[in-house]
Amino acid sequence: MRLLILGGTEFAGRAVVEAALGRGWEVTVFNRGRHEPPAGVRSLHGDRTSPDGLAALAAEGDFDAVVDTWSAAPRAVRDSARLLRGRAGRYVYVSSISVYEWAPPAGFGEDAPVVTGAEPGAEQTEYAQDKLGAELAVVEEFGDQDSVLVRAGLLLGPYENVGRLPWWLGRIARGGPVLAPGPRDLPLQYADVRDLAEWTLGAVEQELSGPYNLVSSQGHATMGSLLDACVATVGGTAELRWTEPEVILDAGIEPWTQLPVWVPPGSDLHDALHSADVSRALATGLRCRPVEETVADTWRWLTDIGGTAPMRPDRTSKGLDPEVEAKVLAGLGGVADTTS
Repeated sequence: MRLLILGGTEFAGRAVVEAALGRGWEVTVFNRGRHEPPAGVRSLHGDRTSPDGLAALAAEGDFDAVVDTWSAAPRAVRDSARLLRGRAGRYVYVSSISVYEWAPPAGFGEDAPVVTGAEPGAEQTEYAQDKLGAELAVVEEFGDQDSVLVRAGLLLGPYENVGRLPWWLGRIARGGPVLAPGPRDLPLQYADVRDLAEWTLGAVEQELSGPYNLVSSQGHATMGSLLDACVATVGGTAELRWTEPEVILDAGIEPWTQLPVWVPPGSDLHDALHSADVSRALATGLRCRPVEETVADTWRWLTDIGGTAPMRPDRTSKGLDPEVEAKVLAGLGGVADTTS
């Protein structure tokens, strides 16, 4: 297979590159050249936001498939898809479950109502609208039969540049009492980015088309199994202090951002982020590794790069201020280490 990755040096794109190389595919990456791609790929450079940014790609030949992880202006996806129409067999766009109208009900499938997308040729607006606008651009250029829309949910794993699992690992490495948002058995839904990558390449091989919700089955892990895996992996003196959701919310702590991954049970937020119907993806080959493996491999990568994960500049910062954590724990009768 000749595969073109638009991006390919960070998180999801990098995982796709490594998975393709593992299958013996011929891989070309096209990006701005700000980060080194994995060894063994052919690199082309260009800025998709510039008028002539696709010049290096225009001179290339044909590809069996292209994978695009772009998350800003839909215009960039439209221009790439238009350039590659007739030169790539299949266009796979890594989209997001954010494209569904808020708030999708528990168990929502790929036929759930979606937001009004930005025009395919639009500049950057809002995340959900831009992602759907990019989906529309891909389908407009490649048609329904030759396009795959990977509606990813929560992604975890090595190379994470969003700040969720790295924050939990760093907090637990700091030790002491840790504010653990309950309940312990709260079901989570996420995908290890490497499992997303393997499914994506399988979709190319199977010549799949259309939209797919791409996360694990609900309850593949729980908040308890995730944080227990973090403690077991990191070791040290961390002690999880499980805390009722009402206590956390009453303290003004924001779910999802200040306590990454966690959202309170029974809320619209939990239904939207941790309860998608993923039967289509599972039926077409999605396999999800144990949470313990995801945590251990992420910790290994994090320690290999010095303990500080890279952060995308276009994403909000994650994590709870140590003083806020200490105040809540003190109210529970706990004593927290507030050192950073």
